[in-house]
Amino acid sequence: MQSDRTDTHLTGAATPLGEADGGNSFVDDGKNTIASQLVSRLREAIVSGQLEAGSKINLDNARKRFQVSLSPLREALARLISDGLVEFEDNRGYRVAPLSLANLAEVTSLREEMETYALREAMTVGTVEWEGNVMRILHRLNRTERDAARPETLQQWEDIHREFHLTLISGCGKPQLLSFCSILLNLNDRYRRTFLRATSGDRNVNTEHSEIAQGAIARDMDYACNRLREHIHRTGTNLQKHLSEKGIG
Repeated sequence: MQSDRTDTHLTGAATPLGEADGGNSFVDDGKNTIASQLVSRLREAIVSGQLEAGSKINLDNARKRFQVSLSPLREALARLISDGLVEFEDNRGYRVAPLSLANLAEVTSLREEMETYALREAMTVGTVEWEGNVMRILHRLNRTERDAARPETLQQWEDIHREFHLTLISGCGKPQLLSFCSILLNLNDRYRRTFLRATSGDRNVNTEHSEIAQGAIARDMDYACNRLREHIHRTGTNLQKHLSEKGIG
């Protein structure tokens, strides 16, 4: 597990959390509240590793960084607690949830079950529009560069990769299932990004994504679901090895 320390981004260090994601401006338009916008920024900071696993979150410094009151900040943190990205302890406050091999194994197992179920449902009831969306995002993903030496390419690839997986299952017509799968992707991506920053990946994932997508729109349920399960499992196995080598237990 990660060390019990306070993250510098939320304790008055030189680089404000928010510069990299467009600054600290929030606008409550009734549809995308300040708390919702704050959830997105904090989630990205945690998933990307900008806020390190296990680090403390100082409310006063976070409030000043984001130029918000405590009310939307606490609301945002409460949402992230329900997503498994933040923890709260009496007398100790908020902290970024730690990383562990056990948590990664659980997330991987749940993704294998939930995403393949959602994909099977999508192939059962998905529309022609869903098929087109799957192929469009696949094309974008396969044309997007990913280079560990250029962090900006990793960020762009990760955003599109997440969109691909969510689009793939979006045709299932089950909002609660999609919400759960989205949470699992967030949890999984925390581990994936530490791996990608070091390696840029380990295999031809473009081929894997293409096989899954083509099987899905062909409504070949067993083929597409098996390819998706194998894809998620291989990623989990590689991440387990990577974390073990880094001394994370």
